[in-house]
Amino acid sequence: MKTFGDKTAVDGLDLTLPRGEILALLGPNGAGKTTTVEICEGFTRPDAGEVRVLGLDPVADNDRLRTRIGVMLQGGGAYPGAKAKEMLRLCAAYSADPLDPDWLMDALGLTEVAGTGFRRLSGGQQQRLSLACALVGRPELVFLDEPTAGLDAHARIMVWELISRLRADGVSILLTTHLLDEAEELADQIVIVDKGRAVAAGTPADLVRQDAEGQLRFTAPGLDSQALQSALPTGYRCSLSPTGEHLITGGITPEVVALITRFCADRDVLISSLNVASNSLQDVFLTLTGREVRA
Repeated sequence: MKTFGDKTAVDGLDLTLPRGEILALLGPNGAGKTTTVEICEGFTRPDAGEVRVLGLDPVADNDRLRTRIGVMLQGGGAYPGAKAKEMLRLCAAYSADPLDPDWLMDALGLTEVAGTGFRRLSGGQQQRLSLACALVGRPELVFLDEPTAGLDAHARIMVWELISRLRADGVSILLTTHLLDEAEELADQIVIVDKGRAVAAGTPADLVRQDAEGQLRFTAPGLDSQALQSALPTGYRCSLSPTGEHLITGGITPEVVALITRFCADRDVLISSLNVASNSLQDVFLTLTGREVRA
C-alpha cells in the first residue's frame, strides 16, 4: 500500500512475474502504475505490505538489486548535458558484463546522434537512449515505464522487436503502457489497474474472452427494437445505437442469428449489414475503468 496525503495510490496490489515473461500494467492516468513500478524499483518506500523483487527487498537490498535490474524511467533519467554515447558508456561502466554500447546504439537507431547532447535529442531519441541505458547492463529484470511514448511507428516496431528478443533470452519485463495494441502485441500477462487495485488480470486472450461470448451488430432500418427484445430468449438484450445500429448481447449462437433474421423477414425488414464480433481489449478496458478522461 502507498498513500500520498489522503489519496491512496496503491492498495492491495499483488503482482507475480515469472522468468522470461512480459507483464503489462494497464490503467488510466492516476491509476497507480508508475507508483507501483517505483516501489518495485526501490525509489519509493511502501507504507504497508511486502515487496520482493528477485527475492530481495527493493529498499533494504537496493545495492544488490540494482546490479540485476534495468530501469527505464518515464522522465528519461539521463544527464541533460551528457552526449548520447557518453551516457550509455557511463551506464555500461557500472556493469561487470555490459552489452557493447556501439551495438546497442546501432540496434536502437542512435548511431548518427552518438555525439549529440541529451537535451538536444528529439523526444523519441531520448526515449530510445533511456531504453538503451536500461538494457546495457544485461539485466535479469527490466522495468519499462511507457517505453514507446512519443515514438513514431518505425521506432515503436524497433523497440517491440528488441523487447521480444529480451524475452526470448529469458529476461523478465514489467511494462507500463497506455497503448492497448502494445500490451496485446507484447504481453504474456496483463493486469488492469484502477485506483490502485487490480480490476482484471490474465492473458490478452483471456481478458477479451471474459464475458464476451460475442456480440451481434446489425443494421435494419425500420425494425422495432422493443418488439425484437420481447422475441429474444431470456438473458439477451437488444439496444439501438445513435447511428441506428442494433446490438444484441448475451451469447451469440447460430440459433440466435437465425431467430433475428427470421424475425426481420417475417416483418419484411431488410438487414443491410450484420456482423458477429468479440470484445476487444479496448472494450474490456473501458468497461472496467470507465470512459471519462482523467487528469
